[in-house]
Amino acid sequence: MDWLKLAYAALVVALLFFIYPAAKYWLRNSPKAERGDWQAFLLPIGLVVLFVAGLMWIVGR
Repeated sequence: MDWLKLAYAALVVALLFFIYPAAKYWLRNSPKAERGDWQAFLLPIGLVVLFVAGLMWIVGR
């Protein structure tokens, strides 16, 4: 069972090693936030929260 934990740890380290350059590139070349971006983000999230709250209210009755 110890070799399995070691294999998982090696896999995680390898993933971090290979993902780091790509993540660095994505962060450097990502589009910059503009006016209205927060509203465009918060509206769908708020609708999902309301939908889930409605489902919880319906089930809880």
